[in-house]
This record gives sequence, C-alpha cells and structure tokens, in this order.
Amino acid sequence: MHGLKELRVIDHSSGIAGPYCSKLFADAGADVVKLEGPLGDPLRTWSGTGADLGGRDGALFRYLNASKRSVVGVLDELDRDADGENALGAESEALIAGADLLIEDLPPSAYDRLSLLERYPGLVVLSITPFGLKGPMAGRPATEFTIQAECGSIGVRGLPGSEPFQAGGSPVAWTGGCFAAVAALAAIRRAHASGHGEHIDFSLLEVGAVATNTYLDLMWGILGRPPAQGAFPYTETPSIEPTRDGFVGFNTYTAQQLSDFLLLIGRPELREKGEFDQFAQRLARLEEWEAIVHAYTREHTTDEIIEQAQMLRIPVAPVCNGQTVLEHEQLKARGTFIEDPSGGFKRPIPPYRIDGQGLAPPRSAPRLGEHNGQIEDREPKRPQASGACRLPLEGMRIIDTTSWWAGPIATHMLALLGAEVIHVESIQKIDGARSIGGTFSALHEKWWECSFVYLSVNSNKRGLTLNLADPRGRAILDSLIADADALVENFSPRVMEGFGVTWEKVQALNPRCHYVRMPAFGLDGPWREYVGFAATMEQMSGMAWLTGHGDDQPRIQRGPCDPLAGMHAVFALLVAMAERDHSGRGHFVECSMVEGALNVTAEQVIEFTAYGNLMQRQGNRSPEAAPQGLYPCSDHHVSDNPQWLALSVASEAQWEAFLDWLGRPDWATQVGGDLISRRRQHDRLDEALRGVFAERNRDACVEELIAAGVPAACVVDPRMLAEHPQLVARGFQEEVEHPVVGRQATMSAPFRYASIDHWLDAAAPLLGQHNAEILRELGRDEDEIERLTAEKVIGDWPEGV
Repeated sequence: MHGLKELRVIDHSSGIAGPYCSKLFADAGADVVKLEGPLGDPLRTWSGTGADLGGRDGALFRYLNASKRSVVGVLDELDRDADGENALGAESEALIAGADLLIEDLPPSAYDRLSLLERYPGLVVLSITPFGLKGPMAGRPATEFTIQAECGSIGVRGLPGSEPFQAGGSPVAWTGGCFAAVAALAAIRRAHASGHGEHIDFSLLEVGAVATNTYLDLMWGILGRPPAQGAFPYTETPSIEPTRDGFVGFNTYTAQQLSDFLLLIGRPELREKGEFDQFAQRLARLEEWEAIVHAYTREHTTDEIIEQAQMLRIPVAPVCNGQTVLEHEQLKARGTFIEDPSGGFKRPIPPYRIDGQGLAPPRSAPRLGEHNGQIEDREPKRPQASGACRLPLEGMRIIDTTSWWAGPIATHMLALLGAEVIHVESIQKIDGARSIGGTFSALHEKWWECSFVYLSVNSNKRGLTLNLADPRGRAILDSLIADADALVENFSPRVMEGFGVTWEKVQALNPRCHYVRMPAFGLDGPWREYVGFAATMEQMSGMAWLTGHGDDQPRIQRGPCDPLAGMHAVFALLVAMAERDHSGRGHFVECSMVEGALNVTAEQVIEFTAYGNLMQRQGNRSPEAAPQGLYPCSDHHVSDNPQWLALSVASEAQWEAFLDWLGRPDWATQVGGDLISRRRQHDRLDEALRGVFAERNRDACVEELIAAGVPAACVVDPRMLAEHPQLVARGFQEEVEHPVVGRQATMSAPFRYASIDHWLDAAAPLLGQHNAEILRELGRDEDEIERLTAEKVIGDWPEGV
C-alpha cells in the first residue's frame, strides 16, 4: 500500500496525545521525525507500574514511537535574525521547510505560529494544548485528571451519594491524539490540492467534552436549562456484574435488550410489571435491583453468561485486563497482538485494514538522537496557494448508513470538514440514537427528534429514509452509491450483507467508491456476528478495569470508545483517499471498534508483557501525579451540588509551589519531593489535605493554585458546559436552529482551523427531512415520490408510533 509515504511529519510533542497522533501517520507509512529536547521525551523513562526499565527506553514509549526517526533539537528557542525577527536555527529550519505537518504541544506564548506559516506557506501546524491557545484558561497548568474534571467527565461518573471518579487510563489524551490526526490529515489533503496551509488550534478540554459525557449539556438545553438540582454522578445498571469466576459486562440501551435481559436472568415476569423498565426506576431501587441481577450472575461463569446473552443478541463481554485480554478467542483469531520489533512486549496491530490487508509491520522505536544529521532535505509536493481557502473535504459525497454514535460521529466529522453527507435510516428502524429522545416524550410529540446524542452527531447532514427491505429502497441506495466517494456503515456484519450491500456490489456500482465498515469485533473470527456498543468495548479492552475506586468493582467510562471508533475510521478513510489518488479506485476499509479501543488501552498489555505487572484501578489517583484526588471544600454542602476540588501535582516544581501555597507545614515538608516519595505517602497526604480544603472556598483555592502553577480544577457539572468560560470564549458550542427543539448550543469540532470561523451550518435533519429533495436529484418525479411515501419505502414518521 502506498498510504502516506509521500508525507513528512515533524513531531515536537511528548507524552501521549501528540505521539499517538503521529503514530497513526507512521503506521500508514509517513516519514515521522521526532524532534526531541536534549533529555528526550519523558516517556523514555516511564513505566506506569514503576517497573525497572533495565536501561532501555520504556515500553510505552517504544509502542508510541515505533517506525519514527529521532533527532535532538528545539523549536521554541528562536534566534533573532538581522531584522530582529524570530528565526529558527538552521537545522530546525531545514526540518520545517521539508515538512508537510508540524505537531507541537508548546505553551501558547512559545512562538508566533502564524508567522511560521507565513514563512512556510502550505505547511500544516498542529498545536495540541490542554485548553487551546486562546481563552481565559489558555496556558493553565493541567493534567489528564484536571482536564477530566473541567470538561464534565468526572462530574457524571460515580455511584449516587459517593465520590465521583475519573476515567482510568488517560482516555482524553489518547482520544485527543486520534481526533488530532484526523484534523491534520484533512488539512494536509487540502494543502496538497490547493497550496493552502493551516494552523490547527487543538483543545484537549474540548475533546473531553465531546467524548466523555455523552452531550448532557444539550440534554439540559432541550429541557430549557432549569437550575441544576442535586449532584449528577450516576452509574448504568445492568452493566458490569459479578459472576462465579469474575465479572461480565452488559449493555441494555434499548427496550428490547432490557426485555431480553430479564428473560436471561430468569425473571420474565418483570417484563409484564414494567417496574424496572426505566433507568431511573432501577437506580431508585438499586439495592433491590442488583440483588435480582446477582442472583443469576453469581450462579454462572462469565463464559456461560456470554454464551446465553449472545443467543439473545444482548451486547455482552468479559471484563478484561492486561493479562486476560491476551487470551480472548476473538483477538487471538484475528492476530490482534503482535511482538514489538524491539522485543520484550506485545502490542496491538493498527485498528484498521484496507482491502483486507493490515498495515506494514512497525520498525523499532529510535534511540534519542539516533538520526541526527541524517534527515534528508526535501521539497514538499504542494502547489502555490490559489483560490479561496475552502473546507478540506468539500466536493466529497458520503452515504451514511450508520446508527447510534460510533458511525454517526465519524460521518459527522466528515460533514464538519466539508463533505456532503446523506444520513440514511428508515421509518421501520430509525437511527438507534433517536430512541434516547424518549426522555422528552412528555414534552414533544415528535420525541424521536429530541435525542441529544442524535442532534449532536448529525448536524451538517441531510436526512433520507429508505426501507432497504424493499427492492425499491435498495435501488435508491444503489443510485446514491453510484455517485458517492464513500459508503459508511456500522452494523453487525450480517445486516448490510442481508441487504445485498457487499464490497463487490459497491465496486460494480462505482469503482471509485470506498466502503467503510465498522463492525464491533471485526469481519472474521468467532465473534464476527456478535453485537457490541461502546460500553462493551470498554469492558473488553481494559478501560473499565482501570476505572472505579480501588475498593469497588470495575466501572464503565461511558463515552470514549464510540468517538475513538469514529475517528479511527475517518483517519482510515482519509488514508484510503490518499491511496485512491494513486490507484484510481475505491478501497475497502474495515475498522473494528474493539481494536480501536485496544490501541488506546495498549499500556495495560505492554506493562504486563514487558514487566509482568498488572495495572489496577486507583480511583482518583494515578501513576503520573501525587497528591492527586478530589477534595470537598468548605462550601461542599452549601448547595445541592457538592463542591469538589480536583488537585493533581505532577512535577517536583509543582510540589514546591504547592508547599508554598500550603505554608510549608511539617506534615508536607517531611515528604520527599520526588514522585515516588509522594506516592508512597499519598494516604497521609490525603488525610491532611482533606482537613486543609474543608476549611477553604473551592473557587478561591482553584484560582490561587492555578496562579501558583499547580494543576487544579473545579469538578464541572456536565449539564453546565454551555456556560463554561473557556468553551464560550473559543466558540466551541455553536447555536443552530432546529424545528422541534428550537435554537440550541451544540458541540462542534474540538479544534479550530485558522481559516475557518465556524463549523456548524445546519441542525441535524428531521426524520426523512430531505427525502423529496434527494430523490428529485436522482431523477425521481413527484408521482414516484408520492408512491414511495404511500407504500412506506420512504417517510417522515416512525412506523408503530
């Protein structure tokens, strides 16, 4: 595969987000040069379990930076030229001059990014920062933990009445890297076509808002934004439940799935009573409900439950960790884990295949400065800038037959980036995400138009209903494919195949059309036909294993796996588009949800296979910082919403600043300043800090700590993001007018292109809103449109409602 071999990427970032972004480029064949400072990326000396590295680079570093080259240099130490203007040193100048993409995670004031773009027209610069480069929070010290607190993620996760908890395993950083890769590759595609470069101002806070709290702010907007009453953390049930030999994970997002679940556990009479049908009913009687569920689950093994649940088409999975996931039959059958080329640990393969083939095997990660003086001069292949600077995917047409979240967020990103997207569903089976609108059935007759998830991931699209069980519906789909750049679907494999939509059919209709399939577990293997949702992937991949308090069971994160699957699929499609530029034909893209999740939970497998250490849940602590946690302040019980302060002291400099803020009490100064010492004394520090914060106002503490350079944040209520000062300042939520729910602040992309002033042009379509418009474009006359409507091939009202 040619892939991205013509691209050169300079990666001047460290940690996870930037390196995972550039890893996706390297996996697809790009020449990625890692520009490191004299001490190298800190991940070179990192182990998440504190293992002795034996003088080698850390295994996580080697995973993230395989197939790259390394040179030592700096980007933020700019010299002054004769005119007093900022200028790069000669070696860095040559690197940037030959690059298609520069990735950096420097502070907002590090250098003049737009000036750099003026010197190198056609270059794409991707700046990844915690809060973005502009706004009142730009430049604040932050960690994964405080970003999760600030974006509403922690505020939505927890048992009623207990301390909320973070999503384990740094999902914001990993998901950020995936979104960033999509933003960058789309901009590069435009630069190669038009000569227009781009600066991408990328915000991890906004990634967290998109990916980790399921658009609850829009839910609150539809309700009219009443005063928030009471704390909001909650947990799903049924979800992860104890079995005779471990844990099993369920999903019951639909009424049918819950009905089948009650049959599974031997309580079919509860289906008739309806007393546990609604999530609120189960949560209100949680102890009683869990006793009913556990009476079944504790009497059976995990494998027995999975076999029975899958027969009923209930999404189900084992709850895996870094050891047990290696033995899962589906992953072994698909060869998901391979030996790292440097030896000593296992790593997941990239999460997509093109034309049935995996990507090229990775090369060993470079030693620090291994390629100093060896980077060839290069002239990027892009024209002189001409014409207007348009959205990068303008002119592409996407046929979107996806449902729920993972597929629609993929096609939504394509729509934001300029593609024409036609979302296809049917009145016989509406997009599953619409069912969430049932929450508003008492407020709106057309409740299916009120789903805050559907509305968030389908803006900028047109809507078409087609009954694909009818030959006339399939014929219309064929006509759409014949003029499309890509067809995208995310059902279990048998669904589209049952409608006759195969790769061979797509190619016969349109040899230049790509076909993107997003199955839960892949298109082969024993779990091929099994159904799965995002929580299924969290359970199986290890995300849930790292989430929850240490004295509790694993808990799902509720969020990242759908956006991760979506962005991996978009990146894979953009790679296929680059391949079509050379081959002239469309390509078949397979991007399984579970393998996308496993790529970002890789650290657990890496730590186990490299060092024999099993990573564990730590509640609100983490290997990267200490002290770290949530602390109730003096105003904790003043309102109905507990006032939690999130603190995360990552570096020795931050610890010293924190000591100064505390007034250097003996109990704190007696603790060693290094991370290992602070982690060993975490219990003692927590006890003392609870006393300190209990006497202080939360908001005042946060402002003082931030001013001192210590990462701290309020735990934000996810229903209140429309009022978040940083998100407001950056215009992250844009208002769009919808015929049913009215004018609503709606999340856009978690990044800003310098050339684009907004992302959202239209609200998500009503069911069948563009039926007549699209069918006229396909040459159907009014009489035929009326017949198709009368015979329910198309329509605008769900059947059975």
